[in-house]
Amino acid sequence: MARLVRTLLTIALLLGAAIATYIYGRDYVRRHPQDFPWTRLTLRDPIGPFTGRKLAALASDTPQCRMLLRDADAADEPAPARQSGPDCGYADGTRLVAREGEASFSPAGLVTSCPVAAALTIWEQQVLKPAAARHFGSQVTAITHAGSYSCRRIYGRDYGNFSEHARANAVDITSFRLADGTRITVLADWSGNSSKSAFLRNVRDGACSLFATTLSPDYNREHRDHLHLDLARRGEFGGSLCS
Repeated sequence: MARLVRTLLTIALLLGAAIATYIYGRDYVRRHPQDFPWTRLTLRDPIGPFTGRKLAALASDTPQCRMLLRDADAADEPAPARQSGPDCGYADGTRLVAREGEASFSPAGLVTSCPVAAALTIWEQQVLKPAAARHFGSQVTAITHAGSYSCRRIYGRDYGNFSEHARANAVDITSFRLADGTRITVLADWSGNSSKSAFLRNVRDGACSLFATTLSPDYNREHRDHLHLDLARRGEFGGSLCS
C-alpha cells in the first residue's frame, strides 16, 4: 500500500509539473527549476520535491557531480578510489573540505561518495545555517560525524544486504558545535522541548528533502545517538525513508 501511495504521489507531482509548464510557460520553469523533475540540478537552487531524486541520480554521473560542486564553490576534493571486496568500495570518493567561514567536519578528512558530498553542501547552506540562526542566533562551525565508509552489512550483521556505508554513500552525524561554543548532541538533546531539540528536528526534517534515507532516534534504538543520511537508489518510484 505504501509503495502504491508513493507511486501515485509521484505521478501526481509529474502531472502537476506538466500543468504548471502549460499554464505558466517556460519562464516559470526557468525561475523555479526545483519544482520540475527534468530540469538541471544546481546546488544553489532552493530545495524542491525532486532535489533528492536528482542528487541520488548523480551516482551514475560522477563528472557531473564534481562539476556541480565546483559551480557551488565547494572546497571538496576528489579522493582515491577504494575497493575492499565485491560489495565494498567506491570510485567517486570525495574528501569534505570546509571553506573559510563554513562548518568543518570533525574528525577531519571525511570521505563520502560525491552525491552525498553534494547533498551535504545543500544541507549546510539551506538547512543548517537557517536553523542555527533561527534557534540560537549563531552559526554552525563544526559537524561531528561517526564516519561514512565501512565495509559491512546493515546493522553490522553477518547476513542481509550491504549497508550504504559499504559504498561511502552514507554518513552518520552525531553532534554540532556553534560559533558561541554551544554543543548540540543527538544523544543528549534529541528529546524534550528545548531549542536544541527543536534544532535537531529541524535539521532532520530538512535532510529528509535531500537524502533517500534519513534516520534519527525516532526510528529505533540503534540510531539513538546519530542521524543516518544516505542516498540509496530505490528505483524510479522507490521513494524515501524519513524517520
